[in-house]
Amino acid sequence: MDGETIVKCVPDVGFLHTGVEKQSEFRIFHQVFTLINRLDYLSGPQEEMGYSLAVEQLLGVEVPKRAQYLRVLLCELSRIASHLVWLGTGALEVNMSSVFMYCFDTREKILDIFEQLAGARFFPRYWRIGGLAWDVNEDWLQQVKNFLKIFPDRWKEYHDLVTENPIWLKRSKGIAKLTLQDCLDYSLTGPIIRGCGEPYDLRRVFPYSSYQDFEFDIPTQKEGDAYARYLVRMEEMRQSWRIASQALERLPEGQVKTEDTKITPGALPRPWGKNASVMVPDRRITAAPLREGIKIPDGASYHAIESSRGELGFYVVSDGSNKPYRVGLRTPSFMAIQALPKVIEGGLLADAVVAIASFDPVLGDVDR
Repeated sequence: MDGETIVKCVPDVGFLHTGVEKQSEFRIFHQVFTLINRLDYLSGPQEEMGYSLAVEQLLGVEVPKRAQYLRVLLCELSRIASHLVWLGTGALEVNMSSVFMYCFDTREKILDIFEQLAGARFFPRYWRIGGLAWDVNEDWLQQVKNFLKIFPDRWKEYHDLVTENPIWLKRSKGIAKLTLQDCLDYSLTGPIIRGCGEPYDLRRVFPYSSYQDFEFDIPTQKEGDAYARYLVRMEEMRQSWRIASQALERLPEGQVKTEDTKITPGALPRPWGKNASVMVPDRRITAAPLREGIKIPDGASYHAIESSRGELGFYVVSDGSNKPYRVGLRTPSFMAIQALPKVIEGGLLADAVVAIASFDPVLGDVDR
């Protein structure tokens, strides 16, 4: 520091290191879901999506259309929930506490949806290789409809509170500026590169899980500052609402997992209702297949998705056993952290807080 000016900034990572990539080598393929959705812990369903697609690519499995649409629906709800945390905590950084409470109130409704579906709020672990754990019921679909009905008005409240707020404008406009070339140099993706004018989004560039079936826009801004990233994420929430509404309206009939029982053993109905059992009592159907897992052919696979923070890639290597030989991740938050000195050095200490918040890193995503 030189007074209030930051002269040098060195990111120091590793304090949340969990060794998930190494731990995955000692779990059967299905058990890895429990580990990976704790990396970007604000977007668990998106982590599950990336990993399952990488393994399914190795297997050459075609996921049923109904499961693909439900996956998209859950990932877009997760994106909205994640961006609500970003907006609420980002506003809190500049002492706008009311926005924080507004955002978390809406996010709770999404977590209620996850809890009703799979029994957990942060980490649903609803994905399975080849599809999903079980089908949804009408009560759950109605719960999603109710949320999608109220969200546009909630979004307008955030917009009215923040977008033209003079405090927000002074604290974010012109702060933490990046150029498009900076993004390319540091491999930055997601809202950061879109805030520099590049409409790069894997849902559109390399569609997966039927994203090509949905109509949505890729929001961009050219200024490359903290305010531009704010505008991009705000519009992304509206586009996620748009995609989720289409997925719900067009939800196909059919199965939610592949019919190959060697890949998805123990096909169980969702135990809807209080005190319902989560497994059938016949251990030949549930315990043994789930313990032994499935064997994946030799080979390697890389699959990337568009997470809330950018390009999230899973590199999975199989040696023909029921456990991954290697699992490697390309996480967007790690890329973002390395670029922080670029926007922090030479600025004020107070602006460093805004810069970090505008990048929206998750440290589990960084350290893994």
